[in-house]
Amino acid sequence: MYRGSYRPYVSPLDPCPPMRVKKFVLPPPIFMDFQPPDLEQVSPREALMIGTLWPLLADEFYREEGIS
Repeated sequence: MYRGSYRPYVSPLDPCPPMRVKKFVLPPPIFMDFQPPDLEQVSPREALMIGTLWPLLADEFYREEGIS
């Protein structure tokens, strides 16, 4: 998983409080051309918690809105 951030342009005329740093996550499926055979799987119960059957594809995304 690739995490990154960037600093957007902040206009002096913007009426809202600016977010000086914006963060983003690129999930692993973007970097996989195909699903390899015999990929490790988690239990169905855990898959419902993490959002996928394959732990390699779990992106561990957390909301960070409003944090500067």
